Amino acid sequence: MYRFVFTQVLSRFDPEDVHHLTVRALHLLSVTPAVKRLVHRRLAPRDPALRVRAFGVHFPGPFGLAAGFDKDAGCVEAMSALGFGHVEVGTITAHAQPGNARPRLFRVPRARGIVNRMGFNNAGAGAAARVLSRPRGVPAVVGVNIGKTKVVPESEAVQDYVTSARELAPLADYLVVNVSSPNTPGLRDLQAVELLRPLLAAVKEVADATPRRTPLLVKIAPDLADDDVDAIADLALDLGLDGIIATNTTIRRDLDAGRAGRPDEHWDETGGLSGRPLKGRSLEVLRRLRARVGDRLTLVSVGGVEDADDVWERLLAGATLVQGYSAMIYEGPLWAHRIHRELSRRLRRRGVTDLREVIGLTAG
Repeated sequence: MYRFVFTQVLSRFDPEDVHHLTVRALHLLSVTPAVKRLVHRRLAPRDPALRVRAFGVHFPGPFGLAAGFDKDAGCVEAMSALGFGHVEVGTITAHAQPGNARPRLFRVPRARGIVNRMGFNNAGAGAAARVLSRPRGVPAVVGVNIGKTKVVPESEAVQDYVTSARELAPLADYLVVNVSSPNTPGLRDLQAVELLRPLLAAVKEVADATPRRTPLLVKIAPDLADDDVDAIADLALDLGLDGIIATNTTIRRDLDAGRAGRPDEHWDETGGLSGRPLKGRSLEVLRRLRARVGDRLTLVSVGGVEDADDVWERLLAGATLVQGYSAMIYEGPLWAHRIHRELSRRLRRRGVTDLREVIGLTAG
């Protein structure tokens, strides 16, 4: 039914307008306690075999919502009720900013992908903190993804991230430093180890000082050279980070698109490409990280994840958690529930009662 509605109705409208309408609808779900609890009872993962513990946090299932959808933390309860094992909000910046000029979000349906150049549009860390501090009617594991305010020069980037961390780390189950979006000028330059080390060290000091010590992860780009992936992995170990999220969107257009016939209309738009074309490279980076760090860091795999087969493959390759976003646009609101349901069936067929038994089974 959803695919028919998407093809015949939603695809005819601007994708950002559809996104805003969706967020408003999810907000209504979030503020309707009885409906929210009912949906959560029906759709949230409940199989004990799916539960996983990462960096001291208990997750009801391994599959979560990647950053980018819930930019201002207004849909946490709704997305948890719909079946996501965790929700990563953001990217949030210290100061509110409008993002880049529209149009800035494009569907590439033949490739089952999305191109965006949103530019970290959000209401700022203070506004997000006020939302996250409200009591919740359903359980939710929340990651907070922070990035650099666009107008802040590189020389002041560390303090900008620290400002966000001070506001948000106490309210997060885990904190993510995003230095890998292609849509903020100069942001990816911060992935250079000599710039990344002082940034991560400063944010980690803030995260470590919260009452429960907030776990800290860094999110990297798929476009890094393999040697740079290794260098960031080594840095994460050296600094005592809790994990790495791999990967963000790509600026490349030479990846396997899985396209048929002529290219999608918006394939060559400027911005970060996500979805199916990113699948191969994201898996490559995950496997390289696992070979480098083993189980000393929690690895979170994101990029090109479409179904339970993809999640299963990432778990076997060494990811403890898996995230997705772009495929939800094509699959609909029950996407996460279906993935967790299929994972549960797969575990039962194999007689597996603890997800940890499969994590890293195919890792070299």
